[in-house]
Parts: sequence; structure tokens; C-alpha cells
Amino acid sequence: MARAAREADGMTVETAELSAALERAADRLRRLPESRLRRGAADRGRALADELTRRAQLLEEPHAGGTRRVPDAGLWAVGDQIAVTGDDLARAIARVEDRDRARRELAEALRLVDGFTG
Repeated sequence: MARAAREADGMTVETAELSAALERAADRLRRLPESRLRRGAADRGRALADELTRRAQLLEEPHAGGTRRVPDAGLWAVGDQIAVTGDDLARAIARVEDRDRARRELAEALRLVDGFTG
């Protein structure tokens, strides 16, 4: 996973905390029994993955007409989808040249992921 976002002055915005939070959320979903996934945990995980994707796309292509959604790849794929879309967002944050914006985006991503209960 992406570890740091390069800042304009050569410093970095550390994204290791985001990477760790993403792995915890993904692992939590990977360990859930099918019954919990079916009772809404998978849907909540897909919603998080969609939001992570939306944020990454807005950073990468701010003038694009819309954002793509994460496909429904089944109950057992949701944890992996969070890990992948979160890594995409961390990499997008790494390419943000304005360090204040990068910090804001990183803080918001952490808030979303830390608030995910699965």
C-alpha cells in the first residue's frame, strides 16, 4: 500500500496510518461469517469501497463527468475491494501537490475508514 504522499516542498504526508486502518477494515470483513455479511456488513463494505473510489477519482480526474462504482463481486470479495480502493485513494493523495489539501484528504479518508464498523 502507498505509504506517503509527497508534498510540494519535498516533505511527505504519511499515509501509513491510513494503510493500517484499511487493512484492519478489510481483515474485519474477511473474517466475518456469511450470515453477518448477508445481514448488511457486505453492503456497508461496498458502500465504503464506493466512497473510497469516488474520492480517488475526484482527486485523479476532478473534471470527469462522474465516478465509477465498485462492481458487486460477491460477499467474499468486499474486504479485498476495500483494500484495493483504499490503496488507490492513498496513491491519489500521494499525487496531490497542495500539501494542505493532501492532509485534509488524508484526514477525511481516515475518518471514513476508522468509522467503518463492518
